[in-house]
Amino acid sequence: MEQETIVITGAGQRIGFALAKHFNAQGFSVVVSYRTERQGVAELKAMGVECIPADFGSDKGIHQFSRAVAEKHNSIRAIIHNASDWNCEKDTDDYAALLDQMMQVHVKAPYLINLALAPFLSSHVSADIIHFTDYVVRKGSAKHIAYSASKAALENMTLSFAQKLAPNVKVNSIAPALIMFNETDDDAYKEKALSKSLMGVAPGEEEVVNAVDFIMKSNYMTGQSVNLDGGRALK
Repeated sequence: MEQETIVITGAGQRIGFALAKHFNAQGFSVVVSYRTERQGVAELKAMGVECIPADFGSDKGIHQFSRAVAEKHNSIRAIIHNASDWNCEKDTDDYAALLDQMMQVHVKAPYLINLALAPFLSSHVSADIIHFTDYVVRKGSAKHIAYSASKAALENMTLSFAQKLAPNVKVNSIAPALIMFNETDDDAYKEKALSKSLMGVAPGEEEVVNAVDFIMKSNYMTGQSVNLDGGRALK
């Protein structure tokens, strides 16, 4: 049987990096996109992970990535859309460009990649597409309006692709809140962030890896969103 492929976008660091290592250790052929050369990219290459530079800020970058995957991999077990951009209204006065940027990366890229690679998703097992959205989909964000809107659009697109690709492909999303801190986050910020959820912890990337495994092991769940927020919505 041909080795199955896991495609992960935005895997140069943090959650995407952890997922790439996880599936590589399980024996999958792993293909990832990255925008910036980082230490994590070098580590993944050393492990044998196929790392493709891709800038999803342009349609050309999206199409080039899709073609690069399709040319070499015709048995894709899962597409995991982790690539993300983080920008907000307070950092710009070009609001039209900001909205275009958020929609480009969080909506157009998954949309075009899904359509391009759907013919290559594994036919002998239940394949998966997983979109990473955000906790703010449920409540919005006054500070990140364009970002929140784009992630909400991605969650809605989960429903549409679930209908389009059933029953051979399951399409779900994961909506995380705080998962892990940056090295530059100070103690005051950490304390404030932790106080926003019932669990009061930053669980780390393994929590997301477990959620992805749960979705992929299911034979029945599609069109759903896993809210990985530590009970934040209840506080």
